[in-house]
Amino acid sequence: MPKDKVELLLRLGVAFAFIYPAVSAFFNPFAWVGYFPLFLGDYVSLGFALYFVGLFEIAIAFWILFGKNIFVPSTLATIFLIAIVAFNWSQMDVLFRDLPIAAMSLALALKYRPASAQISQSQDKLAYRKY
Repeated sequence: MPKDKVELLLRLGVAFAFIYPAVSAFFNPFAWVGYFPLFLGDYVSLGFALYFVGLFEIAIAFWILFGKNIFVPSTLATIFLIAIVAFNWSQMDVLFRDLPIAAMSLALALKYRPASAQISQSQDKLAYRKY
């Protein structure tokens, strides 16, 4: 667990946002299956997809909550949340809250981005200062 209180709050917030729908979908799948894109039903059973996504959400949540290097799960969480909003734009009145959660997971991803990305970014700043 992180010692930084702000990071801990970010991790708890993102993890809760992933654990709650997974657990709720297990007990009430009909409340959640409507968020899947319609075309997905052409390829797999929506019930199977719901359980698979629930497992994915729980794995992401625990990895973000207890992991040391959380760049990968935070990036996946960001992409996942943005995809939910993009594929369900007509439900933006409900899903608008996913965007701030995506920003939280993006903040965690940026904090834990690989060192090579941080070095290249600082080199870009130095190159910019030369001109």
